[in-house]
Order: sequence, then structure tokens, then C-alpha cells
Amino acid sequence: MEFPKNRFKEAILAGTPQVGIWCSIPDPAMAEMLANTGYDWMMFDTEHSPMDPLNVQPMLQAAAPYDVSCAVRPTGLDPLQIKKFLDAGAQTVMIPYIQTPEEAALAVAAVTYPPDGMRGVAGVMRASRWGAVADYGKKARDEICLIVQIETKEAVDRLEEIAAVPGVDAIFVGPADMAASLGYIGQNGHPEVRRACADAIRRIRAAGKPAGFLSPDDSLLEEMVDAGSVFTAVDLDVTILRRGALARAKAWQDRLKS
Repeated sequence: MEFPKNRFKEAILAGTPQVGIWCSIPDPAMAEMLANTGYDWMMFDTEHSPMDPLNVQPMLQAAAPYDVSCAVRPTGLDPLQIKKFLDAGAQTVMIPYIQTPEEAALAVAAVTYPPDGMRGVAGVMRASRWGAVADYGKKARDEICLIVQIETKEAVDRLEEIAAVPGVDAIFVGPADMAASLGYIGQNGHPEVRRACADAIRRIRAAGKPAGFLSPDDSLLEEMVDAGSVFTAVDLDVTILRRGALARAKAWQDRLKS
């Protein structure tokens, strides 16, 4: 069987903009519906949701027939958990809260088979199409996209060192924790936070790596895209649902009770 290509990795390394959506509702039907709405990529976020590997594999399967790439964010830099997501078929993983080049190197090792890394070897799992992909172990790292997430002042101070770690494919700037790190928790749009995020994105691009960002705030998104964000998540499933529900309820409450 032909080895599955990672179109998302290919696109961002070429500098082709990729529009994404963040997913934290652990439901395959929701994943399938969103997979057919025109986004280039979907992020299944297990860091800030109830999702785990048992939830994520059915969601990857639900999205698979559609023209969208899927990524997974583990709860943290946990090689054992990362291994489970890779075996479940995730080809793109984003590791949150990377602070140092040493942590970035551990993330690289976690997605790489020995002798160069420490990913455990399994012969029959979804990633290898249950053993149907010939030489999966020899080819896997070429199609795995490792994104490390920097989201603190300390990480930004060492950005170039992190970007220089061999095997780091892309870097994502997290605005929420960045805001907290700078003393502006809950104020992702604060001018100081905007400046820090935009500067980080410019430095990531100058270091030769694709940069990514997430926000439902269009003005913040515009600024980060102008700074050089390549893979940009423009909304979240729960945010879209809540925003639509609030607007619909208000419209009809006003209409029927006026």
C-alpha cells in the first residue's frame, strides 16, 4: 500500500497558507461535519478538552474521507502519549509549552524511531494501515510534522535556539499563555501581547520555519498573518457553536418579547 502523504507538512514547508479550525468537542460526528466545511486543517486538542487517544482515533477516522488534514495536540511533552497518537494515525502533532531547546529535542525524539529517536515500534496499528504500508518504520518520520508551541516570554527569549533544533518542522505561537506570561491573562488582544506574538512570528520566519497562530479575533488574525503566520487557525468549534447559539437566541428573544 502507498505510504500516506502529509499534505499539510508539504504545504507549510512550501509557505502555502493553511486555514485551520480548533476542535475540542470529543465527537466523531462533529469532526466529520467540520471536515467537510472547507478548512485546510483541523486540530484535535487534547490539552484543554476531555479528549484522549480513545476519542481521537475515531475522529481521525471520521475526517479521513474528506479533503482536510488533521493534527493532534497532546496534553504536553509526554513521549508515551505522543506515541499513542502517532500509532492512531496522527501525522501532525503539536507539542504545547516548549520552553527550551532541550525540550524541543525530546519532542523530536518522541516522534522519531530508533536509532535516532525513542518512538516505540509497533507493527500493526492504524498509522501503518494495519501493516499494509511497506517499510512504514523507515518512512514514517518523513511524513510526520512536528510543531512545537512557544507560549511564554522565556520560550520567546530562546526562540532561535528552539528553531535550530534538527527535526522541528514548525513553530506555533500561543497567545493565551503568552498573555498570562506577560501579565495580561485573558487579554490576548492587549497591545503588548500583540507585539510579542507578531515579533515571535517574524523571528520564526527569519529562522526559516513556518509559523502558526490561533484566534477567533479577526483583527488579531490579520496582524499575525501580516507578520508571517502560515498555518492559521481562525476559530474554535465551541466558540462557533456558542457564538451562533447566543446570536440565535437573542434574535428570537428580541423578536418574540418586544
